[in-house]
Amino acid sequence: MGDLIQDMTTRRFWKNYILKSFAVLGTIIAVIRIIVLFFPARAELLNEISFIIVVVSSLAAGLYLNWPNPIQAEYSSPKTKIKIVKGDIFNQSGNIVIGVCNTFDTETPNIIERKSLLGQAIDKLYEGSWKELDKQISDALVGKVPVSPIEKEGKKEKYEIGTALTVRHCGKKIFLSAYADMDQNNKASSQIETLTKSLFDLWAEVTTKGNGQPVSISPWGGGLSRISGVLPAQDSIRLIILSFMFCSRKEKVSDELTIVVPDDQFKKLDRLELQAFLSSLRSS
Repeated sequence: MGDLIQDMTTRRFWKNYILKSFAVLGTIIAVIRIIVLFFPARAELLNEISFIIVVVSSLAAGLYLNWPNPIQAEYSSPKTKIKIVKGDIFNQSGNIVIGVCNTFDTETPNIIERKSLLGQAIDKLYEGSWKELDKQISDALVGKVPVSPIEKEGKKEKYEIGTALTVRHCGKKIFLSAYADMDQNNKASSQIETLTKSLFDLWAEVTTKGNGQPVSISPWGGGLSRISGVLPAQDSIRLIILSFMFCSRKEKVSDELTIVVPDDQFKKLDRLELQAFLSSLRSS
């Protein structure tokens, strides 16, 4: 019911609702007229009570036809599926994506906040042991050259924005994307241009290391990047989807992409617009 109320705040819902309700109303009236044409004795079907029943039924049918469905779409070219769901990314069964800063700091809570996605991953997946994740990151960084040093608390080597790594934990692959730049005060930030580049670099890593398995990601723009005012969740989701589809058309990235939206962001989404956006990509 909450999703229905959310949809009802949008113009798209009322447009679809009115069109479908009138379509049902017109169909019912047409059927009744045909019945009366061939069976004149049934003309009482057109009385006032019948009309009220028909109108109410049409309105109810319009509501039924516009009842919220899962936000998802399947594609044949590329062969993949995209879903947008509400919840916790760590409850997903497949591989996951976590955005990090370009110094790959992991120390909580002094440098990385526990409430951040990375901080949550350390607590939920590594039982608070950031050093275990740090060792895996160090191993994954072998062969990658830092671009510049930085004087700050914690790690002091920066890597190119967009650098993507794969670590493993309990049978799950975790793709780390360095989409935020860290400064001397351990404050991370990003720009839309670097987020876009990071997404394309991320999908290249997922293509190489993911074996086509389902992967989950949360909207980018808040948290580390600090540009939620410029790139709200609705636009971030579209950006993620477009980058994923563009890369998938060159080479298979994943059988299924799930965009997991936290509850507080999900209630602000225009669900119908996102469904329309997903559907539009079938013919593009």
